[in-house]
Amino acid sequence: MAGVAAIVGGGVIGGGWAARFLLNGWDVRVFDPDPEAERKIGEVLANARRSLPGLSDAPLPPEGRLSFHGRLDEAVGGAVWVQESVPERLELKRKVYGEIQAACDPGAVIGSSTSGFRPSQLQQGAARPGQIVVTHPFNPVYLLPLVELVTTEANDPEVISRAKTALEAMGMFPLHLRREIEAHVADRFLEAVWREALWLVKDGIATTEEVDEAIRMGFGIRWAQMGLFETYRVAGGEAGMRHFMAQFGPALQWPWTRLMDVPEFTDDLVDMIAEQSDAQSGAYSIRELERIRDDNLVGMMRALKANDWGAGAVLNAQDARLKAGTDLARRIDEVEDLSRPILTFAQAVPLDWTDYNGHMTESRYLDAFARATDRFMELIGCDADYIASGGSYFTAESHIRHLDEALAGDRIAVRTQMLLGQGKKLHLFHRMCRGEDLIATGEHFLLHVSLETRRPCAPRAEIEANMARIARAQAGLGYPEGAGASIRAPK
Repeated sequence: MAGVAAIVGGGVIGGGWAARFLLNGWDVRVFDPDPEAERKIGEVLANARRSLPGLSDAPLPPEGRLSFHGRLDEAVGGAVWVQESVPERLELKRKVYGEIQAACDPGAVIGSSTSGFRPSQLQQGAARPGQIVVTHPFNPVYLLPLVELVTTEANDPEVISRAKTALEAMGMFPLHLRREIEAHVADRFLEAVWREALWLVKDGIATTEEVDEAIRMGFGIRWAQMGLFETYRVAGGEAGMRHFMAQFGPALQWPWTRLMDVPEFTDDLVDMIAEQSDAQSGAYSIRELERIRDDNLVGMMRALKANDWGAGAVLNAQDARLKAGTDLARRIDEVEDLSRPILTFAQAVPLDWTDYNGHMTESRYLDAFARATDRFMELIGCDADYIASGGSYFTAESHIRHLDEALAGDRIAVRTQMLLGQGKKLHLFHRMCRGEDLIATGEHFLLHVSLETRRPCAPRAEIEANMARIARAQAGLGYPEGAGASIRAPK
């Protein structure tokens, strides 16, 4: 699902929403009276283009079109999704909804990024209350999957279903809360930790840096992959949650927390926290901190993908959706034109594929070409079932030429020409491009082997037939430049 999304309010959250929609193929219209809105959103987009595509092991759809509008009605007219991210003032939000509903399609979803207001408060006085839902995301919106979808009885099930479908199609995890409460669910946890942290700093127990270290060196890592209750279930040992509750339940009566008491928000407290925060991380600009944060988030979430766990499971489900809509064929009959080099790999360069020079590291070029070879093997019939039956191809020799750089977030594609496919021999030439620019080639010579004897042998007849079919189709391509070359020093 993709269409036109209108972003009303282009701050940190609105800019994150713009990036999430835009990089998932939506056309995005932004309305924000701030004269700096275009610059600010441009900077958010630069970070998103660098990090978001690297979460996927499948190509994202082509990026949508971004436009900025001086009038709200121009932005929301014809949009199928309107995301409101204006400041947290209830009367302002209600006024904005009146203007939106006067100009938008009655069937459009209007989502609010509010972190505190209940949807019934937002719907009060609206011309079409059932059109408004809470869709509260988490920063950075373009990376973190969670969005709290909060609805009321005024919302038609069809509206809720469309909202869920759109959010999931963008790789997000809509947590549907059918019973509303101020600050929803996740922000109530954050508020509790924030209150306790303020007391610890105010009372001189810990500095802002020590509070952060306590979180990121310990329970924060556990929470990222198991949450709260599952973490404590494991802490209960073999007896599980009942043992944990019995062991630590009495502690709830002890004075371990000051959650019900709020420190006075004085200038002295603000100065103390601001000064400690500056000392902690003031050496970095906000944009540098955002990139550090994004690098770490992508790395952690890609690790979770390997175990299909937590946020990683959401990303794997998104990859499956993306792959279903790509031009990457898995059988020879799915290839539209065998007479041209065949698309065998397409993906954005993940952050963890880059090295100390800031570009894709050498091993990842080989990885990408190896994946392209695997896809070509699938096309000719050497798939998982064939390999399980005892036949496969082993690489005997490889040669990679690095012609240009590939940076984090760059969308790369590999197309493969078969130079020889006869008997036990398979000779492939891969071209890696970024758009129309050739950035690398990979030449690979493989031998078909018996996995039982580990010796070369002829493949089955259907593989030979498929290779012959490709050979006939690609006969007019000619020998590619760079094929068969040895390493030589440049002039």
